[in-house]
Amino acid sequence: MAELDTSSGGGHKKGPGVKKGKKLSTRVDLTPMVDLGFLLITFFMFTTTLSRPKTMQINMPYKDDQLKEEDQTKIKSSTAMTILLSKNHRIYYYEGIGDDPTKPPELKVTYFKAKDGIRDAIIAKKKMVEDLRRSGQLTAKDQTAIMIKPDSTSTYEDLVGILDEMSINDVRVYAILDISPVDQEFIAATEQANAGQ
Repeated sequence: MAELDTSSGGGHKKGPGVKKGKKLSTRVDLTPMVDLGFLLITFFMFTTTLSRPKTMQINMPYKDDQLKEEDQTKIKSSTAMTILLSKNHRIYYYEGIGDDPTKPPELKVTYFKAKDGIRDAIIAKKKMVEDLRRSGQLTAKDQTAIMIKPDSTSTYEDLVGILDEMSINDVRVYAILDISPVDQEFIAATEQANAGQ
């Protein structure tokens, strides 16, 4: 049992004829304080919200049972944008899917930067799709669709960065795909053209 002794060690001498009072020692029992401490710790542990792990939400594709399977995955070229992640944090992008071998897409190069970066390209694409929807060329269900194709020379940081851009710009339809040999040829041709300048 923990006790606190507050009795004084020495007394004052009093004159003759004065009765000495009985010395009582004041003791404080600290045992209940230990119990109170554990109760408070337990209370705060149960009432405090523990920090939850922060995760990125990925929107899964919507499945419509009435549509045929091949119609569900069709993306209009006017709503699509393809982003190719390459070495040295370089980002290549082009309008459309790039599925027409007779008309190779016009590749543009950018980086993760504040001005004229990939974010501005995504915003411009979203605005273009919105304008096409307003003019009646696209239906209300048509949304901006972005295909992300990381190259083997790109970094994990770039992939996380481009997924952050999807979240920041509220792009709801996007997919991470394997880069095709045709896309790698596009990158090689663009790098050779830039080296020759």
